Amino acid sequence: MEHGDRHITVVDEQGNEQLCEILFTFKSDDFGKSYVFYYPVSKEAEDENGETEVHVSAFIPADENQEGELLPIETEEEWDMIEEVWNTFCAEQEDEEE
Repeated sequence: MEHGDRHITVVDEQGNEQLCEILFTFKSDDFGKSYVFYYPVSKEAEDENGETEVHVSAFIPADENQEGELLPIETEEEWDMIEEVWNTFCAEQEDEEE
């Protein structure tokens, strides 16, 4: 995972690189991990309704000597916590639009 200002390059299982925009990141003290919500920038990533799927991964932040690393979400408890954070984020976005 490489960091730009608000972009990361994600490499899939086939070795294809995809530029993604970071929606937001957060740290969970309960799990001792950082998480990132991101979505592909390219138009090909849109579904038939013109919507883009948002992805989430745990991550190890980059330091001076090495790139950051995306990690899979491993437990049901993590997914529950992530869903709660996502719902809060969506509710806040709706409040700002009103």
